[in-house]
Amino acid sequence: MNSQSKGTLESRISNALTHFEKEHLGRGPKEARAFIIQDMVLIRLKGVLTPAEENLAAKEGGAHLIKDIRTRLIESSRPLLEKILKEATGCDVISMHTDISSRTGDRIHGAGSRRARIRAAAKPRPCSGGRVS
Repeated sequence: MNSQSKGTLESRISNALTHFEKEHLGRGPKEARAFIIQDMVLIRLKGVLTPAEENLAAKEGGAHLIKDIRTRLIESSRPLLEKILKEATGCDVISMHTDISSRTGDRIHGAGSRRARIRAAAKPRPCSGGRVS
């Protein structure tokens, strides 16, 4: 892991996920924020739904359809997301969890480490082969 502050690393992760959303899914979030909490990275993306998806969410069955499609898109993009997180944290990804709210248009991504805490102090210790899940 690079020797950078926790805030700098969180910002780097947020920017990388925003870039992913724009380039891979065609539209970025209105706001993105990453949080490093011990051995986890949580990323909150606000306003990821398109206007068409927002309209569809109001229809019967629309919310379920949006969640299903968005979940499948993220799962098919998993190798790229894992690479983004590994480049930012220096740890391999074991598992990743994501959910989207069709009501608010927010998406949450979560990843964590089983073996080593994600360190973002001024003089961080290496992950020692730790893996981010």
